[in-house]
Amino acid sequence: MSGSMKQAEPVECLEHLRNYCEDRSFAGWDPYDALNSPFMPVLSLGTKYGRIAWTQLLRRLPLNLRPLLRVPHGHNPKGLGLFLGGYAKIHSATGDESCLQRIDELLALLRKLGNRDFGGIGWGYNFPWQNRVMFVPRYTPTVVNTSFIGHALIDCAELAGRDDALELASAIPAFFESGPNRLTEGENFCFSYTPLDENYVHNANMLSASLLLRLGHKLGDDSLRDTARRSMAYSMSHQHEDGSWYYAEAEVQHWYDSFHTGFNLEALRWFMQLDEACGWQDGYRRGVDYYAESFFLEDGTPKYYDHSVYPIDIHSPAEAICFFSGEKGHEDLVKRVTDWMLRNLWDQDQGYFYFRKTASGINRIPYMRWSESWAFRALTDLIHNQRRSSTGSDSAHSKENP
Repeated sequence: MSGSMKQAEPVECLEHLRNYCEDRSFAGWDPYDALNSPFMPVLSLGTKYGRIAWTQLLRRLPLNLRPLLRVPHGHNPKGLGLFLGGYAKIHSATGDESCLQRIDELLALLRKLGNRDFGGIGWGYNFPWQNRVMFVPRYTPTVVNTSFIGHALIDCAELAGRDDALELASAIPAFFESGPNRLTEGENFCFSYTPLDENYVHNANMLSASLLLRLGHKLGDDSLRDTARRSMAYSMSHQHEDGSWYYAEAEVQHWYDSFHTGFNLEALRWFMQLDEACGWQDGYRRGVDYYAESFFLEDGTPKYYDHSVYPIDIHSPAEAICFFSGEKGHEDLVKRVTDWMLRNLWDQDQGYFYFRKTASGINRIPYMRWSESWAFRALTDLIHNQRRSSTGSDSAHSKENP
């Protein structure tokens, strides 16, 4: 948006974003989808570092090479889950019956794309990916994707009355039981990122714990609640005195960033809301203060790391809006961050959100999962939480959806 243009409003932006995504049936590109190119086996020379190089090149370039490389649009399960939760919130907040058709479409896609190879059901990405340690095949389930989708399924059941969504969610615990590896510390443990690795990351573990806790309450399963408490206890034992967490405990992963901090606290908040705090109230308070004080400039600019602003990823303002709009006493911060996101990352003409802003410019490539579904989640959470607050029908620490 240029400085002379009228500031867009969240409801208006959500309407245009919804049209943009629906017109494309929720399919699109992703920052990490380079290996979906049919040319990639040759271009990467079939090597680990070739695959990493091409993935990073396409992720970083503001020029989109995907049409040239014939990378297709696709349905990313995590993005579908975020859209699903958003439609449930729109329906709850406004009574919009057209949301129910979209919920039907998204549930059908999630059933189709679920991975049942590791027990139960889990969800991965619609592209293969390569990291420094291993190659991960397309649709290999991750605990992060499965947790976000699981929460969206429960939201769909609670806010849109969809028992079939809860039925699908009820198959998830079997995946957590037999799929991911576990790093144990005494009676506590940390879930691995996928069933194929031993990468133990706090936000992945805490999100997993929050979903299992919520499912334990919904399904009346005390064993799930116990598993959830032991998983969360691992990460809480590694929280620092100032309220922060490293991304992970491996020395090469000792950094602090904004949106993963938000994920941690969003997960922990479920333990507060479901009366399973286990003495972690003070840790939660310190974490909220650390998040609010460490990652935002006075004008609402969301920093990526605690020590530096750039690159400003769409995830940073989006997760801040999701978390703080459900937290009393942070209304001014939510407004400043929302205004910043709409001024800097919203394309008013095209109706979508940009990927990221760097010191040298803006990457305007539309990414359906990374950018659009996260902006959709942020705006629907914002509107849903504001309407609950204005009607007095719920509070920031109720036992319904945060």
